[in-house]
Amino acid sequence: MRIAFLTAPEGVEQVELTDPWQAAVDAGHEPVLVSTESGEVQAFEHLDKADTFRVDEVVGEASAESFGGLVLPGGVANPDFLRTDGRAVAFVKDFFEQGRPVAAICHAPWLLVEADVVRGRVLTSWPSLATDLRNAGATWVDEQVKVCDHGPNKLVTSRKPDDLKAFRETFLDVFAQEAG
Repeated sequence: MRIAFLTAPEGVEQVELTDPWQAAVDAGHEPVLVSTESGEVQAFEHLDKADTFRVDEVVGEASAESFGGLVLPGGVANPDFLRTDGRAVAFVKDFFEQGRPVAAICHAPWLLVEADVVRGRVLTSWPSLATDLRNAGATWVDEQVKVCDHGPNKLVTSRKPDDLKAFRETFLDVFAQEAG
């Protein structure tokens, strides 16, 4: 399965990109780095610059139809930047409209709020997003990983880097089920 990993040009939490990415590779999937600009994305380890990663496809040129699923890594700046880009928001919303599975960790659900796809859904996130998610119509839970199927697609969410093991195992299982 081709899996889109959507990040901003700067601000993605490196481990929330690299850990699920490697898990996807190890499971035989093809991860594809999608961003709002071509070139490279600058990852961070909390507030410090970390490594850079080559962008494979650019939002606006990429289509949800060419992917089996979407992974949204966190980092505070990453989803905050993406939610101001209409092409990124439309790209995310398209996965929901097409019924394709989405996985989001940490601060990434901010982008789901902007795409207006959390109403009636149950999810988790970094705790500071709880009010934003509730205000957008979601039910927020404080759990390591949450799978919600109360909508057009399966949505997998986790709270933080400490939850990565559960996050990667769960999203890979859900994506495999959806690939059928």
